[in-house]
Amino acid sequence: MREHGERSLPEVVQDMFRNVQEILRSEFQLAKTEVKEEAAEAATPIMVMGVGVVLAIYGVGFLLLAAVYGLATIMALWSAALLVGVVVAMIAVLLINVGRGKLKRVSVKSEKLIASLQEDVRWAKKQIE
Repeated sequence: MREHGERSLPEVVQDMFRNVQEILRSEFQLAKTEVKEEAAEAATPIMVMGVGVVLAIYGVGFLLLAAVYGLATIMALWSAALLVGVVVAMIAVLLINVGRGKLKRVSVKSEKLIASLQEDVRWAKKQIE
């Protein structure tokens, strides 16, 4: 005969399944939150890269035009255009590399999720013992 407050084996198993379902739901919610945070963190470096690319495009056009006309007074027109084009391309590469370097520092490894999963494994092992 069961004493008051004791649960049957099916009730205990059912509670365990409910707990596991709740843990999984919480883990997925944590993962979604962390992905959103990491995406927000990646937004600034991506914006820096975008600004660098846009400036490079406009810079190539305007600097080539102005510098080529200026340098054409002391050298051949084709060599003036080549010199200005190389300088603008170097600046564009520098800006793109700075943005890419900042983007590489964004962690895609979810530390909170890993720690939480490890804690869940420890809890489950303790429940089984």
